[in-house]
Amino acid sequence: MVKDMKLKERLLSEIRGGRLTFKNAKAMCDGLGMRYSERDKIKKALAELEDEGEILKDDKGGYATPEQLGAFRGTVQGNERGFAFIIPEGGAGRDGDYFVPRRALNGAMNRDKVLAVHRRGTEDEAFVVKILERGQKTVVGTFERDKRAGYVIPDDKRFDSDVYVPLSLCMNAKPGDKVLAEITSYPKNAMVGGKIVEVLGESGDFYTEELSIIRSYGLTEQFSAEAERQAEEAARQPITPGDRRDLRDILTVTIDGEDTRDIDDAVSLRRDGDRYVLGVHIADVSHYVKLNSTLDREAYARGTSVYFPDTVLPMLPKALSNGACSLNEGEDRYAVSCFMTFDDSGKKLDYKICRSLIRSDRRMTYTAVTAILEGDSDVAAQYADVAPMLRQMETLCLKLEKRRKAAGSINLDVKEAHIYVDEQGKIVIPDYERSVSHRMIEQFMVSANESVADYAFRRKAPFLYRVHEQPSPEKASAFFSFLRDLGVSPCGNTYDLAPMDFQKILSSVEDRPFSSVVNRVMLRSMQKARYCEENLGHFGLASQCYCHFTSPIRRYPDLFVHRVLKKLLAGDDAGARRVYGPIARQAGIDTSECERRADMAERDVDDLYKVVYMQDKIGEEFDAVISGVTNFAVFAQLPNTIEGIMRIETLPRDSYAFIEEKFMLKGIRHSFKIGDDVRIKVAGCDYGNMRVEFVPVTN
Repeated sequence: MVKDMKLKERLLSEIRGGRLTFKNAKAMCDGLGMRYSERDKIKKALAELEDEGEILKDDKGGYATPEQLGAFRGTVQGNERGFAFIIPEGGAGRDGDYFVPRRALNGAMNRDKVLAVHRRGTEDEAFVVKILERGQKTVVGTFERDKRAGYVIPDDKRFDSDVYVPLSLCMNAKPGDKVLAEITSYPKNAMVGGKIVEVLGESGDFYTEELSIIRSYGLTEQFSAEAERQAEEAARQPITPGDRRDLRDILTVTIDGEDTRDIDDAVSLRRDGDRYVLGVHIADVSHYVKLNSTLDREAYARGTSVYFPDTVLPMLPKALSNGACSLNEGEDRYAVSCFMTFDDSGKKLDYKICRSLIRSDRRMTYTAVTAILEGDSDVAAQYADVAPMLRQMETLCLKLEKRRKAAGSINLDVKEAHIYVDEQGKIVIPDYERSVSHRMIEQFMVSANESVADYAFRRKAPFLYRVHEQPSPEKASAFFSFLRDLGVSPCGNTYDLAPMDFQKILSSVEDRPFSSVVNRVMLRSMQKARYCEENLGHFGLASQCYCHFTSPIRRYPDLFVHRVLKKLLAGDDAGARRVYGPIARQAGIDTSECERRADMAERDVDDLYKVVYMQDKIGEEFDAVISGVTNFAVFAQLPNTIEGIMRIETLPRDSYAFIEEKFMLKGIRHSFKIGDDVRIKVAGCDYGNMRVEFVPVTN
């Protein structure tokens, strides 16, 4: 380590400023007026700055910052065929990922953090110039051995190396076992080295396979002993009103799924003349989880709770997530409340935010609320104390929906599977349903999120916004071409789309047979929402200012927002800027990555459950809709959202051509296009790729 830290700082400052940019060590020595004998000090300082990713060396031996060389930071996403993609950090001003050929990876592997440069003369190709951090700390795979050593063959084929394990570090694993290996070395031009840290079970066992997926994403159900201790100690604190607003006399309910245990939000509603006063009350997790504590650091590393059909990996220990923080019926709880006043048309007139003490009167479920609103008198009688308020909530919900639609909010109807395990241990995947009670809570939470974001934005506080940028012209153009092939006239300018343009498209196809596929293709054309310290607006919601405030038990960005909000409510704007200003940007990047990891893990586990669910349906026929088309296969989706693959060799014999921009596989006599109805038969279940296999039923 260079002893003279001021030399490193000075070098970096001069390079950034341009005076020493693209200079080599000798020229820098001259430029700083240092003696030739001191050149080794400069070389050492430059080497450390290069290791830290602060500077890079160009082809001529000069140094510059990554930005000066046109480099960007990103994460490698490998592919089993050897090439990879780089996902730019924070979007890096680009919609989409960069393609990286195998020869341009320079030793980088799946999940590595890298510096890369866009290759000139190409639209989307890049090459890796530096590995900043190895992303794969552990590998899940199948253990094999010979006389000299053990080997772990990764389940994730995107990780392009087996892991060599000395026999002394194999933990008595048997050939064929699924194991978790910790990587200990990344030698150049050699097999990755490691040691086995957990034997997961016998390969092929269902629960072993599920645990393997969970571990492959670096997820664990265990918290450290210190984090558990801090959570239990915090949960034992007595609850008193203090200087909070006491709202325990206000009729308040929670509305969640039957199996929900971590209840973040409660709602209340009253009429004030011809106005509605909606209260959204959110668990005050920040009261219990202190910044930079062990508990906080572990919550930050997880970023979000992860939900699987048979279990939850919570962001916080159960003493808090299911206990002291959860807004359980009949129990006093600390909250942060947002009261919003709406006129009779649903226009928001005002909002007020406060620290509060609440007590939920009823723990409602979506099923029960929907039954009441659809006229089930028996269920209404069971909840007679809250049924009138629920009916008023439905009225307000419809008014809010109408106003949001008028503002251009895009209401995508994309089906998501709800998979659960019943009391008999049977996997259940019902047909997709989105009820009025779901929509009601969604509208109320969106309104609260907008209010809180607006409050922080007006105070110019450091913050985490939930941003969703408009689609790129390239993706918008491809989507519009798809619409024209369907006979739909698209709205708007591909270079400057407005949310209303997309909403009009959805309205124009609402009653047409291909409406669901238009929803799906529209979603693919849009950018992914993320967390950001800048307010870039939310395209999908047609919102100028939006954040996530309503789920701090299960999302770290919401916890971050609560902390800033409480500083502002206390009048400590300077403290908010001092504490949270320096960390907001990185928090946005890290929590977005955690969200992405959780989404992928949940999807992979859901795919495993779907394959198991369909195993006893092999040979059965179903109606389906074509949901995807590639040059090698057609994908079809059942009403319960299960998707299967029909490989091109199983299709009716024909000479097929893949027309990518039309999402079509076209032959002389047959064609398969996204959105078409198709009759399929379940042909098999591929456990290796977690994929259901279909074949078309032809007359």
